Amino acid sequence: MPATPRVPTERPAARPNAGSPGGAEDRLAALLADRDVLRTLASEPLVGLAAGRALLMQLAHPAVARGVAEHSDFADRPLARLFGTLDFLLITTYGTPDQVARVAAKVRGIHTTVRGDGYTGNDPDLQLWVNATLIDSALHVHERLMRGGDDPDFAEAYYRQARIVADVLGCPLESQPPDLAAFRAYMAETLAELEVTGTAREVTAAVLWPRRLRALFPALAVFRLVTAALLPDELRAGFGLPWTPARRRAAGALLGTAALTHRVTPRPLRRPPERLLVRLAAYRVDRTLSARRARRRAG
Repeated sequence: MPATPRVPTERPAARPNAGSPGGAEDRLAALLADRDVLRTLASEPLVGLAAGRALLMQLAHPAVARGVAEHSDFADRPLARLFGTLDFLLITTYGTPDQVARVAAKVRGIHTTVRGDGYTGNDPDLQLWVNATLIDSALHVHERLMRGGDDPDFAEAYYRQARIVADVLGCPLESQPPDLAAFRAYMAETLAELEVTGTAREVTAAVLWPRRLRALFPALAVFRLVTAALLPDELRAGFGLPWTPARRRAAGALLGTAALTHRVTPRPLRRPPERLLVRLAAYRVDRTLSARRARRRAG
C-alpha cells in the first residue's frame, strides 16, 4: 500500500466547543452556511460526467479498493457505491444542517463496521482521498468543459466549500489541505504513489461491464468512454482501459457536444429541483443503509 502523503495543515479557525451543549450543532451550521459556490457547480449536469472518473480514482487507492471488495456487494449491485457517494454529496450540498447531521451519523455508523487489513471505514486519510477525487473531478470538468479555467477565484472558493463533505464524515478542515494550491500538490503527490491493484481492476470490471445491467449496454458504453477520456493517463493505463485513436476521437466529439449543449442551454433550465433531489437521496441512503444492516445481521 502506498504511503499516505503528508497533508499540509492550516491553523484551525475559531469555532464553538463541540463538547458543549449545542456546540457540535453550531459548528455544523457554521460550516454549512457558506455553500453558494459548491451549489453552483454541483447543480450543473455536466459535472455528472466525471462520476466514473472519481470512482476509479478512489479505487486506485489500494485500501479503498480492498474496503469496497470486502464490504460491498459490488458484483450484484455494481453501481451502488457510486450512487451512494453521490447521494451523500447531494445531501451535504443542499440539505439542512439537521439533514446533513443525520445522514452523516448514519454513514459513520456503517463505516465503523468497515475494517480490514490496512484500512478502516472511518480513516480520516481515506475520507480525505475519497472527497478529493470528487473535488478534483468536478474542477476538471469545470476547467475543461465549462471553460472555467480563467476563473481561479471560483475554483478556490469551490475547493474551500467542498471540504465540508470530508469534514462531516470525520476528517476536520484543519487536517485537509488549506487552499487550492496545497490541494493540487496533495493530488499530484498522491497520484504519483497510487497503485492500481488486481482488486481494483476486479471491482472496476464489475462497475464498467456489469453482467446484471446488460439492458443498459448503450448507456454503459458511453459511461465507459467518458470515464476513460477524463481519467488521468496513468490511471487509464493502470486500469487497462482501451484507448485507441478512434476512441479518442469519439470521446472528443461526445464531450464537445456535451460542452456545447451546456453553453447554449439557459442556466434556469439546467438547475435540478433541489428539494426533491434531497428527499430522494435521503430515501435512497436510508434504504441502502437499512438493507446493509439486514444483510450483516443475516450473515
